Amino acid sequence: MSESNAPAISNPVEYIQHHLTNWSVGVEHGEQVKIVDFSVFHVDVFLFSALLAGLFAFFAWKVGKNLSPDKPVGAQNVAETVVEFVNQQVKDIFPSADRLIGPLAITIFVWVLLMNSMDFLPADLLPAIAGGIGSLFGADPHHVYLKVVPTTNLDTTFALALSVFALIIFYNIKHKGLVGYIKQFLFHPFGPYLMPVNIIMTAIEEVAKPVSLGLRLFGNMFAGELLFLLIALLAFSVWAMPAQIALGSLWAIFHMLVVPLQAFIFMLLTIVYLGLASQNDEHH
Repeated sequence: MSESNAPAISNPVEYIQHHLTNWSVGVEHGEQVKIVDFSVFHVDVFLFSALLAGLFAFFAWKVGKNLSPDKPVGAQNVAETVVEFVNQQVKDIFPSADRLIGPLAITIFVWVLLMNSMDFLPADLLPAIAGGIGSLFGADPHHVYLKVVPTTNLDTTFALALSVFALIIFYNIKHKGLVGYIKQFLFHPFGPYLMPVNIIMTAIEEVAKPVSLGLRLFGNMFAGELLFLLIALLAFSVWAMPAQIALGSLWAIFHMLVVPLQAFIFMLLTIVYLGLASQNDEHH
């Protein structure tokens, strides 16, 4: 899947670092990008995220335009299967969900699945194409970077997680009221006599939701991409080719389970968190 057949290189560490470096604006070549730096814009993250979102929107529009209630075929069957699957999860976890939750869950599941699936492309394919295009404009191919899996970047996973967190706050206030939401921080979980402890515990509980969402998706996808690159390095040795093929095939099969699983977990936790946020004080 993502293993490489590129020619041998003298520095495997440089090879891995090159593949894990973003095409960024606002940072000089060789300069380390800070974890939080709003002056840096990762062009590849935005580009692939937007393209995949557009692909998803176009597919949905195309299916909706040619909808056939009596004789569903092809793409409509795929779309209906996804909708029914996600809808069943919403019904089981969040029976009182409003009209936003279903479309939100489907969007998260499909979009994250598409972004994760970029990991199935050969590791050197798109970066090599980008390097070739860059060389046409006089750029050094070794200084042309392209990271093709958006979810291997913390910016993407935390943007998704913080969007969900904003909805969690919105649903808390919508169903509990602003006063009820504040009371949750003051009186949960130990009652009115331990308010300082309650505030700290509840704040940690709330902040842990987006942090765990973002880090779980990032960690699994980044580790998967890194392992693909390590396996790809085996191709640089003729004697290691059988091992590279065997390990690459085994990891690719396992990764075919990881990719949809991570999208499913992100969607499922989103529904769970929004369901909890919609409970009143008595249920909470």
